[in-house]
Formats: sequence, structure tokens, C-alpha cells
Amino acid sequence: MKTLLILRHAKSSWKEDHLSDHERPLNKRGRNDAPKMGRLLSEKQLTPQLILSSDAKRARETVERVTEACGYKGEIIFSKALYAAGQEAYIRLLKELDDKYSHVMVVGHNPGLEELVERLTGEDHRLPTAALVKVKLPIVSWHELVKSVNGELAGLWSPRQLSE
Repeated sequence: MKTLLILRHAKSSWKEDHLSDHERPLNKRGRNDAPKMGRLLSEKQLTPQLILSSDAKRARETVERVTEACGYKGEIIFSKALYAAGQEAYIRLLKELDDKYSHVMVVGHNPGLEELVERLTGEDHRLPTAALVKVKLPIVSWHELVKSVNGELAGLWSPRQLSE
């Protein structure tokens, strides 16, 4: 069995309208919410073995704050392919993973992440910024990710549900 954590980037800023969408940073709420999700990973013993993330600035900043808060020291792969990507891009990257990784986290954007959750679990969930989803996948190899995986939604958290 494999476990996939799906994390939407934290809230981003729209103040600097001269920046491209790719370069938008986190806003104050995002900078506060990301560490909350990192602490949740640590408290629930969900710290992944590998992180795949969009290379957008808001995703990078989310990853930095989450990993600092949970003490993650593993590999982080930032991919342009995950910027504003649909669920197929996540599936493509996940299918290429070495099977030594049983617990992986992806960090990215909507609507692609909501599509990914629906594809893997058959359930439609709204993912606010910095939301974290845990999906248990009934596969032995990442290569087995196909259209009908029948994964189990094993957790869904948002920063607003967590105490300071």
C-alpha cells in the first residue's frame, strides 16, 4: 500500500500586481497557515519520505514553511510540470517514482489537486488553501496508478480546523 498526501499551497498575495502569477508570494495568512500544516504532519506522524511540488513561488514558500515546522529533511523535487497542472501531470510524475517511497506528498494548485483527489478516491472535495488530504492507495507500485485506483480518503484537514 502507498500513501499520498496532497497539499494545496497556502494563501497567496495579490498585492503586487506587477508580478506574474507564477511569482506571487504567500500573504500573511498563508505564512501563518503553512507551519500549522507542518505541525499537523508531525503530530499525526504523516511526514513524507519525498515531496513533489510545483515550482511556483507560493508553492515553494508553502513547502519551506511546512517542512521547517515538521522537521522534514528529505528530498524535495520542484517541477514546472506541476505549475497550474491538471491531475494527469501529478499522475505522470507519481507513476515514475521509485517504489522505495511508500509515503509521498505533492504540493500544488487547484483545480488540479481537487481533480486528483476525485480521480484517486471517487470523492469530490473542495480544497481551500493549505488544505491537506491523505489518500491510502491499494497499490504496491506507483506504476499501478490508473484511472480507477479506488483509493481511500483517510484524512482531510484545513488550517481553519486547527488550533493555533
